[in-house]
Amino acid sequence: MRLNSKGQVTIPAALRARYDLRAGDEVDVVEEGGALLIVRAQDAGTRGQRLVRRMRGRVSASWPPADRPLLS
Repeated sequence: MRLNSKGQVTIPAALRARYDLRAGDEVDVVEEGGALLIVRAQDAGTRGQRLVRRMRGRVSASWPPADRPLLS
């Protein structure tokens, strides 16, 4: 891997899949024993909790429209 000019690295797709890392997930870089480790952020919550946080506020309070109910 190569560090870019912004100090960023790309985690290979196989490792992202193995550790269930997805776009928007929060990770920390920690130093341990002279090495840098990428770890899931402690307060990130479960995948479902992260999804709810990302989705919160995206649906209008007036949804579904009164003239188009979900069930007929």
